[in-house]
Amino acid sequence: MRQFILSFLLIFSQSIFAQQTTVAVAANMKDAFTEINSAFKAAGNSDIRIVYGSSGNFTAQIINGAPFHLFISADEQFPIELSKKGKTIDEGVVYAIGKLAIISKNSAGMTLSNDKTELMKAINKANKIAIAKPELAPYGKAAIEYLKAEGLWDIAKDKLIYGDNIGIATMYVVTGAADLGFTALSLAKSTEVAKETRFILVNSKLYKPIKQRMVLIKGAPREATTLYQFMQSPTAKSILQKYGYSSP
Repeated sequence: MRQFILSFLLIFSQSIFAQQTTVAVAANMKDAFTEINSAFKAAGNSDIRIVYGSSGNFTAQIINGAPFHLFISADEQFPIELSKKGKTIDEGVVYAIGKLAIISKNSAGMTLSNDKTELMKAINKANKIAIAKPELAPYGKAAIEYLKAEGLWDIAKDKLIYGDNIGIATMYVVTGAADLGFTALSLAKSTEVAKETRFILVNSKLYKPIKQRMVLIKGAPREATTLYQFMQSPTAKSILQKYGYSSP
């Protein structure tokens, strides 16, 4: 009898674990996805496990067998890479177009402007400039593209400090570790960041479009598929637009 109970509990616990939906979400999506997840649960869906981080790190983890079921990336490259390696159901879908912003710490007393001369002054004044690691985070890659296209790379490159994801890079400015930084518009507009910083939207013609794609991992449970579909619903699209994303 005891053996039967132990066996039942083992099977039951394995079943619960197998059904747990775990979602890997790019750090730039944190505030927007928090609201999307609340709407998802309000629609009668189950709780999901959410992990935030850099798209590059998530890709490496999924390739190595990490138990994620849905990957909500900050770009197209990483999901398509996973698809080519046979890790996903298909190539997924672009769910949003991200926008790049520059933020400065309020106490730094900088004037942010898209005027190149004013921006040069801000960069020269800054002690450090925060960006996400370009090899891991699409917004970091876009920041470097922008600096080079605007002719500001040479005066900025020696001041750069790198975060593993865009959330960490943003917090460098919020906490004062950097006076200036590049972030996602969605994070620049968030309550926590807006209290401590000001921002400007940079010229989107000076970096490649940040097309954010999501993909279902092979073997994903039904709840992951339901969330994948919900991310394409009018409700989710409305929330994404609220946080500064454009629809694809």
